[in-house]
Amino acid sequence: MKKILIVDDAVFMRLSIKNILKDEEFEFFEAANGREAVQEYIKHRPDLVTMDITMPDMTGIEALKQIIDYDKNAVVMMISAMGQETMVREAIIAGAKTFIIKPFKEEQITKTIKKLLAL
Repeated sequence: MKKILIVDDAVFMRLSIKNILKDEEFEFFEAANGREAVQEYIKHRPDLVTMDITMPDMTGIEALKQIIDYDKNAVVMMISAMGQETMVREAIIAGAKTFIIKPFKEEQITKTIKKLLAL
């Protein structure tokens, strides 16, 4: 069973992503900020991370950099309302595999995750 770490400071967004993927065979872990994301990544070694950018304590970009430093093969998908070109570029340079802008369509999430996990 593939493991997915969902990182977002908004509880409803974490639940939304879990609900979108509820029919798939995934095990979910959650984090509410970048600092928790790094800790949960090290603890569970998920197959994929969905990462918000704007969060308290540590941003998604900072967490992405720490996760990639720990595991250069980490698969991190950024999901954020902050779709400015500079944020997208910074995330991709830091190691994100792709970037999805909120609001997103359910099939966009499912299709992207399956593609990244080669399912």
